[in-house]
Amino acid sequence: MSEDVEYIIEPSSSWLRVPWRDIVQYRDLLFLLVKRDFISRYKQTILGPLWFVIQPLLTTIVFTVIFGKVAKIPTDGLPPMLFYLCGMLGWSYFSQCMLGTSSTFINNAGLFGKVYFPRLIVPLSVIISNLIAFAIQLATFMCFWIYFKFFTPAGADIHISPSLIVLPALLLQTAAIGLGVGLWMSALTAKYRDFGHLSGFLTQLWMYATPVVYPLSLISKKWRWLISLNPMTGIVESFKYVFLGVGTVDAGYLAISAGMTIIVLISGVLIFSRTERTFIDTV
Repeated sequence: MSEDVEYIIEPSSSWLRVPWRDIVQYRDLLFLLVKRDFISRYKQTILGPLWFVIQPLLTTIVFTVIFGKVAKIPTDGLPPMLFYLCGMLGWSYFSQCMLGTSSTFINNAGLFGKVYFPRLIVPLSVIISNLIAFAIQLATFMCFWIYFKFFTPAGADIHISPSLIVLPALLLQTAAIGLGVGLWMSALTAKYRDFGHLSGFLTQLWMYATPVVYPLSLISKKWRWLISLNPMTGIVESFKYVFLGVGTVDAGYLAISAGMTIIVLISGVLIFSRTERTFIDTV
């Protein structure tokens, strides 16, 4: 005769506690949400996952015309098309993670109010599902890389750095900063809906404060420390250095970027954990 088992779910007494053990136990739900995020995004579209290719290509063409042909901003001696595509690699993954997690409470209020599971699983599923989009964009970029490397005169200046081995670390840092900022935006949006309208605008401003459409070498050495406070600066420049062999990569700038990433991620997780205890009353 089986005994009845009673589960009691109580709020954590400390908002500093993060339910890592529960997240591991609910890993099947995490994978299910990853699948849902990827499929639902383009389920009723004609081109489907091809949008992962079309969007960065269209953006790159616009950048090439406006910043390369009209504004004539230098690209460290590289073909503008390839330079912008490489800059968009890390930035696109970051912006997709940030925007995808910034509305966690608003978009999942109905689900959160009915059943218990670690709320952090939802933003984590966004981070993982966006890796699929990154892989598709990386494959597209490599096709252009091969063309410019082997079929154009600019190929002599293009080479992949041995630092390619740090690519997983770059991706991890990009995911961490995207998750951290997204969690902050999610917590703020749960209380102040204005941030939901501002998130896209802030992302645009942040992109222009990051050396995506211009090289860091264009910035005076006197002010590079200031732009390096932006954690995405070191990440984007590192992507260019890894895949193109150019870029201003400095150990000090990378240390600042890593430090800012850790601060934003930890504070984002903590504020998210605190907000999830009472958000259902305000959403």
